Amino acid sequence: MKDYESADFFRDEGLIEDPYPYFDALRAQCPVRRENHHDVVMVTGYEEAVQIYNDTDTFSACNSVTGPFPGFPVPLEGDDVSELIEQHRDELPMSDQLPTLDPPVHTDHRALLMRLITPKRLKENEAAMWHLADGLLDDFLTGGEGEFINGFAGPFTMLVIADLLGVPEEDRAEVAAELRHGPPAGAAMGSTSEGTMAHSPLEHLYDRVARYIEDRRRAPREDVLSGLAAATFPDGRLPDVADVVRVAANLFAAGQETTVRLLGTALKLIAERPELQRELRAERDRIPAFVEEVLRIESPVKGDFRLSKVPTTVGGVDIPAGTTVMVLNGAANRDPRQFACPADFDIGRSNVRRHLAFGRGVHTCPGAPLARAEARVAIERLLDRTTDIRLAEEKHGPEGARRYRYVPTFMLRGLTRLFLEFTLADAPAAEEVAR
Repeated sequence: MKDYESADFFRDEGLIEDPYPYFDALRAQCPVRRENHHDVVMVTGYEEAVQIYNDTDTFSACNSVTGPFPGFPVPLEGDDVSELIEQHRDELPMSDQLPTLDPPVHTDHRALLMRLITPKRLKENEAAMWHLADGLLDDFLTGGEGEFINGFAGPFTMLVIADLLGVPEEDRAEVAAELRHGPPAGAAMGSTSEGTMAHSPLEHLYDRVARYIEDRRRAPREDVLSGLAAATFPDGRLPDVADVVRVAANLFAAGQETTVRLLGTALKLIAERPELQRELRAERDRIPAFVEEVLRIESPVKGDFRLSKVPTTVGGVDIPAGTTVMVLNGAANRDPRQFACPADFDIGRSNVRRHLAFGRGVHTCPGAPLARAEARVAIERLLDRTTDIRLAEEKHGPEGARRYRYVPTFMLRGLTRLFLEFTLADAPAAEEVAR
């Protein structure tokens, strides 16, 4: 058995391929345990994770995406470091992003985002997803094989969010290029390398979105961007353009990255397990439950960080003020105290929606309904337009000796490439326009 006591979760590339034995080893000792390399308290228990996510009075999200790197700008001393956090939080990387904000600022900015992701707008967006998926599949399925992550999942999620935000069609190719050539995911989401984390890795989108918002405030139109430009905080204040830009850019980049990982895992499982694939083809109403179990067993975000503002106790363990805590969604979702036989993939799991893949509490991912809809639509159209989906064994190896590469970060969990082979459906079925 590997020596997990000496393993460095944040630097050990050997834990990228399969972090779950490490999580299990930590939980077996204690579901709240300080690791030995970066003085981070690792939370692998489900109930303990929920406690932390729900307690914004005790835990700040200022370091949610940075954790111990580069560390807090000043020493955090004393039994209440709340004031120090407020004084220096803007010096942390990505301090302008929604996941790092605390109430009441977070409350206002999240409300602004939810005025964009309304049930009506999500319904309109989902109607467009079917056509976006088919347009991409026309090219992707040609030839009966393809690399799924970059050939379909990435372009699909980008186009879906561009539609949600109302980005003009003539600009979408440029926006896609900006996203592709921006900082790599690891720069913003926990690279295992020693590289410096970008302070605001979404700046490449800010100028473009700012131009849209300023234009719509000067000359409103009957479009989604005009609605975003006119949206106000709950108290009626009109946000600065910069506030609107940050919300939109974060949704664009963060929402795309995590949904791509969800889709990659879903198609990997479908291609690996013929019986599961046959079940989903025969009973399409089981696809939503399938998506939830994918989210549970392979959470696209391994975990989030928090910083304790005052002393507290979690799971019987004392947490001093100023402690960096990592709440490991990927571990909590496999806590046997919450999920029976947690390492087994079970499409019929009765409590699967209790998973923490989207977090919990005030920071629950606001794009969760969008991600679920994207996954369902993509899977349904792939099943509609094929009669069989298989792994390309030349790339991934034979059954029992599969080879995959995962995103090299300590925060994200997902494949970098997924090579698939297809048997295409007859033309009439393939041409059927969905829902």
